[in-house]
Amino acid sequence: MNANKPNVTVNGNAFSLRDKPIVLVCLDGTAPEYLEAARDVTPNLERIRTKGACGVARSVIPSFTNPNNLALVTGAPPSVNGICGNFYYDRRRDREIMMNDPAHLRCPTVLSAFSRVEKSVAVVTTKDKLCQLLGKDLRNGICFSVEKAAETSDEKNGITGVVEKIGRPSPGIYDPESSVYCIEAGNWLLRESRPDLLYLSTTDYVQHKHPPEAPEARAFYARLDRFLGEIDSQGVLLGITADHGMNDKTNPDGSPRVRYLESLLNEKGIDAPRVILPITDPYVVHHGALGSFATVYVKPEDIAAARSILQGVPGVELVLSREEAENRFSLPGDRIGELVVLGDRNTVLGRTAEWHDLSAVRNGLRSHGGLHEQEVPFIVNHRLNADYADRLSGGSTNNYALLDFLCNGTLPAAVG
Repeated sequence: MNANKPNVTVNGNAFSLRDKPIVLVCLDGTAPEYLEAARDVTPNLERIRTKGACGVARSVIPSFTNPNNLALVTGAPPSVNGICGNFYYDRRRDREIMMNDPAHLRCPTVLSAFSRVEKSVAVVTTKDKLCQLLGKDLRNGICFSVEKAAETSDEKNGITGVVEKIGRPSPGIYDPESSVYCIEAGNWLLRESRPDLLYLSTTDYVQHKHPPEAPEARAFYARLDRFLGEIDSQGVLLGITADHGMNDKTNPDGSPRVRYLESLLNEKGIDAPRVILPITDPYVVHHGALGSFATVYVKPEDIAAARSILQGVPGVELVLSREEAENRFSLPGDRIGELVVLGDRNTVLGRTAEWHDLSAVRNGLRSHGGLHEQEVPFIVNHRLNADYADRLSGGSTNNYALLDFLCNGTLPAAVG
């Protein structure tokens, strides 16, 4: 850390304030293979890699959108910030609760911390589900989603007339251009208001539908590359990572390779098991609420039997007790079940066949949530000092260290 720079301390981490805007970009669903497959059509990313630093980082588990976005903006894992998925089961109230309410966040964000020291902050997400959480306690900042860009107001979002300012209507959430619009809006904000801290988060519809080598995926990253290049050209500290990767989760015939855990446990005599799938969100066209991470609630006397049953299920890679999952994955114990289950690279976990709507994924499913979607790209547009360069090359960097790297690890003399 540069001792001559003032800093902001939040959640035990000190971030040096820099003399240029800091931009964090979360490219949802971007496994390293996507950027590798698109290298010949992403010249700006290639230039950013060459002049700065790049490597591979690890996402938090579960490798889902909300836990990783909140880790990125708190600089801390779910055990600290409390966000371990989109849903959890509140046993005391006997309710399955969606964690998009900012009341579920258990620590401050770096976004709110920067705003408290009079730094200007802006947030653009593609999915609206993230806005409330990311905007918690943001003072006089800008926070809006592409999904609701036409409905922005000064009172709610800190900005109005987004569509008119960008110069084109915001695309639908299942349009690849919705993620492009997010980066384009960030580029516009930098040019017009130059916030001190800018956070941009895309959506993973393209990655759910197309493998890295597909023409559609390559064209998508080529479009993103244009606006990432424009952001980089504005003299900023730019960091790019992802919340999770993506893998094919299908049988040989193309149907989803699902293990319905609730049904399996019921068939084996476990009384009233409850399976929570933290990937569940309003965007079922992406994944049909099927991912490779589940948390299982059973009666205390059934834990050992349920664990034994689940360990014998083909495609189940790991079954952990609550305590084991807390320790291994830094999860909040009160928001997971007695057991945590992870599927292998090509298997997703469900509740019952009747519970899921698979109409949009019947002929192909790509999803995430487990260990095999944990590797993500980690790119900064400035050289790193020796300590941080060693950390990145060592292969144990967390994606949520991105702001730390930008504020404390980039060389002051580097030219953007």
